[in-house]
Amino acid sequence: MRRKVSIIGAGNVGASAAERIAMRRLADVVMVDIVEGLPQGKALDLNEAGPVDGFDMHLTGTNGYDATAHSDVVVITSGLPRKPGMTRDDLLQKNFAIVKSVTEEVARRSPEAVLIVVSNPLDAMAHTALKVSGFPRQRVLGMAGVLDSARMRFFIAEALGVSIENTHAFVLGGHGDTMVPLPRYSTVAGIPITELLPKETIDAIVQRTRDGGIEVVNLLKSGSAYYAPASSVVQMVEAILLDQHRILPCAAYLQGEYGYRDLFLGVPAQLGAGGLEKVIEIRLAPEEKAALDRSAAAVRELVQSLPL
Repeated sequence: MRRKVSIIGAGNVGASAAERIAMRRLADVVMVDIVEGLPQGKALDLNEAGPVDGFDMHLTGTNGYDATAHSDVVVITSGLPRKPGMTRDDLLQKNFAIVKSVTEEVARRSPEAVLIVVSNPLDAMAHTALKVSGFPRQRVLGMAGVLDSARMRFFIAEALGVSIENTHAFVLGGHGDTMVPLPRYSTVAGIPITELLPKETIDAIVQRTRDGGIEVVNLLKSGSAYYAPASSVVQMVEAILLDQHRILPCAAYLQGEYGYRDLFLGVPAQLGAGGLEKVIEIRLAPEEKAALDRSAAAVRELVQSLPL
């Protein structure tokens, strides 16, 4: 029996992720969206690419949830982008209602699925999905750290003129201005970047990583990043479906790790068939822990305003 991944939201991130999942031959894909014709049209277009690209995975587009039943993984991308004049709290409350409704629908039809939340504000929306679904923490994850680390890896490779294959980067904390890139744990061919780059260059890379999303938004003028977020989602999906036991930075619900409890925060996590297998704890310098504390406090402030 083929694996099934359902993607809620057939916008740029959702459709790009669906394409990559099909082309990697990981699973059949169901795309759900409230806009009539949008998921159906994108699914048909992707199916018609199959004979050219050589994949047999089947894509389905729908405006309802019945086709998502018995999914192995459900990716939630639904939500509104922040618009001019909209406060952070406005966005939080509107997307809370959307993610709550979506989670209720998919959890009822796929009670054994792993949920990957992409909707923003990421950490608070992952918290919403966990509480609404009633799933164990192992089966609710947030996609952020893979993306943030990928951006940092590119900036490191660009600065040194080396292959991205040689780079590894570490980003902890909430997905936003308070994220915590860790140069000390970021390496090129195993060599810490602190041994390869001057402090001012590293500081610039750290800041550019924090501003990675808004940099793309400012260039596009309308809309936001979707190629890199979609690829980041698919890396998590692949680790789960193929039971890779792969360590990836993602938002996990902490229960004492790093000194935090009942909070989603970006950490290195080992992913396999059941979702989260374990959180990897690393030793942090005092200034790194202080930065992570600030990030955790910002996430907790958002969560405390949710009507859960």
